[in-house]
Amino acid sequence: MRRLKPLVLFLILFIPFQLQAQDGWQQLFNGESLDGWTQLNGEAKYYIEGDAIVGEAVSGTPNSFLTTDKDYGDFILEFEVKLDPRINSGVQIRSNSNKDYMDGRVHGYQVELDPSDRAWSAGIYDEARRGWLYPLSDNKKAGAAFNNGKWNTIRVEAVGSQIYTWINGVQASRLVDDMTASGFIGLQVHSIGDPSLEGAKIKWRDIKIRTENLEEHRQAPDPQVKEISYLKNELTEWEQRHGWRLLWDGKTSEGWRGAKLDHFPEKGWEINEGVLTVQETDGGEATGPGDIVTTDIYSDFELELEFKITEGANSGIKYFVDPELNKGPGSAIGTEFQILDDRRHPDAKRGVAGNRTVGSLYDLISAKNLSVPGRGKPFNGVGNWNKARIVSKDGHVEHWLNNQKVVEYDRFSQMFASLVAYSKYQKWESFGQWPQGHILLQDHGNEVSFRSIKVREL
Repeated sequence: MRRLKPLVLFLILFIPFQLQAQDGWQQLFNGESLDGWTQLNGEAKYYIEGDAIVGEAVSGTPNSFLTTDKDYGDFILEFEVKLDPRINSGVQIRSNSNKDYMDGRVHGYQVELDPSDRAWSAGIYDEARRGWLYPLSDNKKAGAAFNNGKWNTIRVEAVGSQIYTWINGVQASRLVDDMTASGFIGLQVHSIGDPSLEGAKIKWRDIKIRTENLEEHRQAPDPQVKEISYLKNELTEWEQRHGWRLLWDGKTSEGWRGAKLDHFPEKGWEINEGVLTVQETDGGEATGPGDIVTTDIYSDFELELEFKITEGANSGIKYFVDPELNKGPGSAIGTEFQILDDRRHPDAKRGVAGNRTVGSLYDLISAKNLSVPGRGKPFNGVGNWNKARIVSKDGHVEHWLNNQKVVEYDRFSQMFASLVAYSKYQKWESFGQWPQGHILLQDHGNEVSFRSIKVREL
């Protein structure tokens, strides 16, 4: 057998690695050791098996994370993953662990790995901070792309405030958020409450990252995948192209007036650092500065905003409002997306079957999780920002809370008319069926804040 010369042998061995370097990818796992990685928080087991990193669930320990020693800002990340169908997992990106935040708790963006029937793999969760940022409530195509119990390919593009994900070539999420610009990458083994899950495994392989010339290598986004933005009082290019406009500019009262005034209330509504707040008074309905309404009126529309409540607070977002109907005490008349501290405000126990709780069509239809039946409402809690969305088109109306649907109805249906007939609104003729109306933010005597108020007409 002819022996190869040393130079030829060197070139044969060297060329594959040289091509890999030229392609711009950096391998985060060398296939031989866990050098460059550090385990944080929990005591799950991490080890190498063949060409993969294995994470193994252990009872009695919190979430565990195998994290890169290096931080990454803008990047394109790809990896393959296979997990036991009995447990979920995730990969942290732009995440951090600081002593001054929950005593070192890993927190930040997580690319979800979800083998349950919910099927939200490659959605984006904010670990130990805000919860779900981009659930796959509106993206069934991506949910169906996950191969349970088999290898899956995940792609993540984090460039500036844009974080896009794909699963097996199908785009899953299209998030815009500017809270964290850089951090480590981490492989999660979730805590387990069921001892029978001890030893369940997640495997990752071919973990690679690109950090240069990113625009040349980005994939074209799927136009059917909706963008979700958390930028404060700012529209993205995508939103502008799709007809969105700011309903509040974040600085002035332009576009708004008192519901029973021809001008904006002189006191009681505070504008400060991009937040619009109705201040605390006596807890009564419109007994303080009063409700505020848009100067414009709307028919078919999509409204989105963020709200934050204080303990025990009550407020609401009303639509199809006619300010001329009630000039006396109380709030202006219109259909209402309820804002409430369900745990502490007594109104949560009034009405019928919870139809006065947060997200409900007030006094008419109770809010419940329609995106993931059987799970609770996705409320982020008192003192945290929550995203509300109302969609009204051709009589079909939806309420969304933190990007999950909680109410759906036809305002021209017999069922809706029957609900109104047995509610506090029965005395208002054709309530909720008027062709158009104002949008209202309610003063109910409690401190509640709003921001990022935007609308598009459909």
